[in-house]
Amino acid sequence: MNRLQGLCRLGWLTCALSLSAQVIEFDSNGLKYQTLSRSGVTVMFAHLQNHVHEYSILQVAVSNGSRGPYTIRPENFSYEWEEGAAVHAVSAKTVIAMLMQKGNSADLVKLITAYEASVYGNPHMRSTNGYEARRRSALGMNATKLKAAAAASAVALVETRLAPAESTDGALFFPSDGRPLTGGKLVVRTNTDVFQFNTD
Repeated sequence: MNRLQGLCRLGWLTCALSLSAQVIEFDSNGLKYQTLSRSGVTVMFAHLQNHVHEYSILQVAVSNGSRGPYTIRPENFSYEWEEGAAVHAVSAKTVIAMLMQKGNSADLVKLITAYEASVYGNPHMRSTNGYEARRRSALGMNATKLKAAAAASAVALVETRLAPAESTDGALFFPSDGRPLTGGKLVVRTNTDVFQFNTD
């Protein structure tokens, strides 16, 4: 009898672990999100409808429900196409430099409009130190180039150390030469786990 109870507990634990690692999909404000939790950390993402120059854009949010700190970097996110080619998201510094060099006000308006629609229209997103905090810091900038840099730095996901119960959000920029991020998977590597999402 004890052996049977032990097997039942093992089966329940295996089932619970497999359920906790299941990708959940939902729609919010016209965007299709996927979310996955591992070791207390939750990653959520959606494709933004537009791209900026040669970059495809994903909106992501990361929440730390674990007992220890997690450092999240854009470079921890990669996109792998079916044929094996892969590309990493670029740093916020790279995005800011690109927009300072090539960006115009139309690029920034499109990017900020799309991003704000995804953030403010999603009731599942509660960020403690993400876009809204960065946006408030950027409001004091005056010159046009500085405004472009400030807007980009507010939208782009930056390297962030998340203490327990903290969260962040931001846009990830993947250099894709206009190729859509479809037919492959998004891979996220954190301190302890690997998250994988099919993007179709």
